[in-house]
Amino acid sequence: MKIYVTSVFVDDQSKALEFYTGKLGFVKKNDFPAGDARWLTVVSPQEPDGTELLLEPDGHPAVKPYKAALKRDGIPAASFQVDDLATECARLKSSGVACVQEPVDAGNGHMAVIDDTCGNLIQLIEMKTG
Repeated sequence: MKIYVTSVFVDDQSKALEFYTGKLGFVKKNDFPAGDARWLTVVSPQEPDGTELLLEPDGHPAVKPYKAALKRDGIPAASFQVDDLATECARLKSSGVACVQEPVDAGNGHMAVIDDTCGNLIQLIEMKTG
């Protein structure tokens, strides 16, 4: 068994696609109608056949309070691994991405938290080697 797709709830799928592809560097995998929304997924360019991230509309009544509570409490909705956290944070900041938690030691790695502009905090982590 393996993870095929996981999701992050977004307030605007088009804006989310622009952020996740244009700022984070993911690539669009699927984009087709799904009721009133779209089945819109992105993947890592390093693993085009890997786990897909569904940019899922946050229209369900339970989702907005859930997202707001997570964000208010500083809890990331997703976590993405990077090879060089300092370089990635500098690149993202230079492109206008808000870093809400600067890189810190997190036991088995270093982590930072960014705002995805779609209602979520996203954790970036660089794993320690050795």
